[in-house]
Amino acid sequence: MDEQIRQIAERLKGLRDALELKIEDIAADCGLTVDEYRTMESGEHDLSVSLLQRIAHKYGITLDELMFGEEPKMDAYFLTRKDAGISVERVKAYKYELLASGFKHRIADPFIVTIEPKPADTPLFFNEHKGQEFHMVIKGRLLVNINGKELILEPGDSLYFDSGIPHGLKALDDKPVKFLAMVMQ
Repeated sequence: MDEQIRQIAERLKGLRDALELKIEDIAADCGLTVDEYRTMESGEHDLSVSLLQRIAHKYGITLDELMFGEEPKMDAYFLTRKDAGISVERVKAYKYELLASGFKHRIADPFIVTIEPKPADTPLFFNEHKGQEFHMVIKGRLLVNINGKELILEPGDSLYFDSGIPHGLKALDDKPVKFLAMVMQ
């Protein structure tokens, strides 16, 4: 089991216990089955950032606290130097670098996302959640499938979309892709 995922799972369980919530209640609030939520607390499976963001909102905490166990401290500005954001690798194919981790009361979560290429026959994983997303490709080529419509983004291209619509991402040309992602709920 990945250490970061295990720690997030422990924080999920600890928060639920501290707030005296039943698994059934938090699962329902987050649009999950009880089994899906139990799996998250077990730390045995990958956790999507959008789902963690939704749970953090439900708990009334920041994504940083849930993912990294740290509370943001700045409320005027927060500077993140190149390659110095807090990073989490949810799975080998995705790496997220949180760019505003120290800013309190954010209305958006900006990330630098790196997606490693997968074999051509690997099916896309689709995600959907409340809110909106913005992606701007920095390096490589990115396939974005939004509800069956395939869009190819090249360096400098950007896309803004309703993240409640099923969407999946894939690195193209057997090369990693790096892009700026903003997730707003």
